[in-house]
Amino acid sequence: MPPAMRSSAVDLVYGDGRLSWPGGATRAVCGWGGVRRDKREGDGASPQGRFPLVRAFYRPDRIVPPPETSLPLAPLRPNEGWVDDPADPRYNRLVTLPYGANHERMWRRDHLYDLVVVIAYNLDPVVPGRGSAIFLHCASPDLAPTEGCIAVARDVLLALFPLLGPLSHITIRP
Repeated sequence: MPPAMRSSAVDLVYGDGRLSWPGGATRAVCGWGGVRRDKREGDGASPQGRFPLVRAFYRPDRIVPPPETSLPLAPLRPNEGWVDDPADPRYNRLVTLPYGANHERMWRRDHLYDLVVVIAYNLDPVVPGRGSAIFLHCASPDLAPTEGCIAVARDVLLALFPLLGPLSHITIRP
């Protein structure tokens, strides 16, 4: 991508099965529960609204070299999880496994979390039960709906990484 096209303030928009950004668009999927303003833990919905993109992760055994991005970037580790138990004090946070509360494994056998961008939904402050682990990540080959995240093809997400930075946002709408 030409340097003139790189930016750390690209805004993404998800709506009606598409993710778009200045100069591009692609097929995308949201949660199986659709897009909802009143998102709750376990409802399978993606939250409606405009949210900052705050950090990114990648699988170092599958993505070599590390992807270029202006977001804070870290390699995922096999012993990392994301707490989805609303009763736990670390709800909606990255933790080291093993961990006593219900959690989602970040190191997956499938390729969905080869690249992950954390969407700042319900992060500051965290409200128990309002939803956790809302990411922009790689889609399954059949573009099946997610548990509440937004997902696009892996090659598309890899190409988007250099455009994303600390001022980037995603707008999620039905």
